[in-house]
Amino acid sequence: MKYIENYSTDPCYNLAFEEYVFKNLPLEYGGYVLLWRNEPSIIIGKNQNAIEEINMEFVKENNIHVVRRVTGGGAVYHDLNNLNFSFIIKAEKLGEIDFKTYTVPILRALEKLGISCELSGRNDITINGKKFSGIAQSVIKGRVLNHGTLLFDSELHILSKALKVRRDKIESKGVKSVSSRVTNIKPHMKKDAGVLEFRDILLKNIFEYINKPIEKYELTEEDKKAIQEMVDERYRTWEWNFGKSPKFNYKSYKRFAGGGVEIRLQVEKGLIDNCKIYGDFFGKGDVTILEEKLKGIKFDEDSVKTTLENLTVSDFLGRISKKEFLMCLFHNQ
Repeated sequence: MKYIENYSTDPCYNLAFEEYVFKNLPLEYGGYVLLWRNEPSIIIGKNQNAIEEINMEFVKENNIHVVRRVTGGGAVYHDLNNLNFSFIIKAEKLGEIDFKTYTVPILRALEKLGISCELSGRNDITINGKKFSGIAQSVIKGRVLNHGTLLFDSELHILSKALKVRRDKIESKGVKSVSSRVTNIKPHMKKDAGVLEFRDILLKNIFEYINKPIEKYELTEEDKKAIQEMVDERYRTWEWNFGKSPKFNYKSYKRFAGGGVEIRLQVEKGLIDNCKIYGDFFGKGDVTILEEKLKGIKFDEDSVKTTLENLTVSDFLGRISKKEFLMCLFHNQ
């Protein structure tokens, strides 16, 4: 097994990096270990509805990235004090998801640091019943990608706000994240260390567990070029991160001085497929004109705002302003 260094903190690049290694590098070395960090970001599972998982208003205000990964499971929050691990190895049993086998090196490494932890349920690692790691896995063509988070000293209050959303507004078949009590690793360590020192200690212990010296694998220039193409063509695109969300229904209601507004949407591939607007407002124009204007538009505040630029919303909704209409759509947490 070999270690591949990656000091990027760009989540789009890092997920492309991981996928490229998973799907393309030879496994003649027994596989690869990656340890990496991201800037503040929410990483959503491949089968999730991005809008259903995040507090969009909070995410935008705090410049938090939203990126979809190629493995299943729930949404997770990353920041620079969260360490991510990836094991990419040959599958012993094709098509079988097995979290335990590939998590043991992490458990043993943490135990050496004086941290008593365990694999809980199907794919969480916990300390005293509190989760600090969520694991996801993918099996493709005889290869296994087993990766997870390690909350080392993350801002847990940011995590809770970024992933806090009112799901009662959305009906979707997307995989839902499961709320759980979380904790950081650092308060449980006997030795004081920062996240980078923790990474180095963890790496050393992982290779001690497999009884091999740390060997590094260097990517070629061709590898790096291919990774960047994946970043540009997929991971940094709205189509991948939001457009891949499963079809869902969205409903929202808000009351203003000019009356109440209820909005119901059908959204498919991230685009508004159908729109109905109800309420006790008094508008002189036919509200179906406004509904039709929104069809085919990205379900995204900036896209809707651009669509409404040359439209006088009050013609259709009376004393309800464009700003209030947008609040009903996107700021109704």
